[in-house]
Amino acid sequence: MIKKVSGRVRAAGTAASRITLMPLLVRLGAFLAALGALLAAYPAQLLTARILPALVVVALLPALFPRRAGVTIAVLVAVGGWVLSTSAYGELVVLWRLLTLAALLYLTHSLAALAALLPRDAIVAPAVPVRWVARALGVVLAAGVLAVLLTTLAEHSGEGTYLAVALAGLAVAVGVAALLAWLLRRK
Repeated sequence: MIKKVSGRVRAAGTAASRITLMPLLVRLGAFLAALGALLAAYPAQLLTARILPALVVVALLPALFPRRAGVTIAVLVAVGGWVLSTSAYGELVVLWRLLTLAALLYLTHSLAALAALLPRDAIVAPAVPVRWVARALGVVLAAGVLAVLLTTLAEHSGEGTYLAVALAGLAVAVGVAALLAWLLRRK
């Protein structure tokens, strides 16, 4: 048992000593995005000296374990914080805060996916993570604009239009997925 643990500690030390700059920066980005999502999700009353260190540990999970359940755990804890914030603490659902949370969760997921692809000791051109993040920010921007437009349309329309707007958003999502599937098969 002790040999097994010491072997794992030694392997972790070797891996940490061989990490290069770009994989480290991508993992740092995943950590910062997860931490931002957790801070945006939880109510300010809960962000105390007891809870904050636990949230930092949860935010480290996508950076340390991008191929495992670390990303899922961080996302679930953030969503749980949002539900707690809006239901138990009665905070209003504010569009900018919801969009911030969604954007940071998407960036967490996207950067963790890149971190899972990059070996820790890879020599990576700076253009690779820059293009990856630019694409992710493009998706965030497009989704944010669409969400604001649909929300504005629903607010200025009559009673019962929220269902129609939600169905329109679902149709757009299905349409984009079908378009992407068709483009991938075409190649």
